[in-house]
Amino acid sequence: MHNMIKTVKTNSKNLDFVELVKQLDTYLAIIDGEEHSFYAQFNKIDLLNYVVIAYDNDNPIGCGAMKQIGPNTMEVKRMFTSPSGRKKGVATTVLNELENWALTLGFSTCVLETGIKQTDAVSLYQKTGYQIIENYGQYIGVVNSICFEKKLN
Repeated sequence: MHNMIKTVKTNSKNLDFVELVKQLDTYLAIIDGEEHSFYAQFNKIDLLNYVVIAYDNDNPIGCGAMKQIGPNTMEVKRMFTSPSGRKKGVATTVLNELENWALTLGFSTCVLETGIKQTDAVSLYQKTGYQIIENYGQYIGVVNSICFEKKLN
């Protein structure tokens, strides 16, 4: 019997988010290896106003965030599910919350970047309706980056 996953909307000052992001960065340092410091510079979290945290009972087991990068566009960032939360639909739940929040705020598009080596992330985004797009912004020309876009409705 699955416990209900509940989500909380907050911002990046939330200590549960800060802790999950530490776990995420540790995980990415292993996966991305030497490229990690390149990506790390774009992942400062001092100013994210839109953060969703997933809880299993009172355990924070997943998170995601977004920030505005264009008049109609939110960029999804810092998506992470802790090992104990995997295979429970946590990431999909967090992503849905972020997308609904973006819609409520009047945005029509979500974009995001992930690493080609992050196969779980790539399949999550494809499964949830994201289309591969040309790399944008700081990711242009970055071989191991893959960028996605979803039109919200």
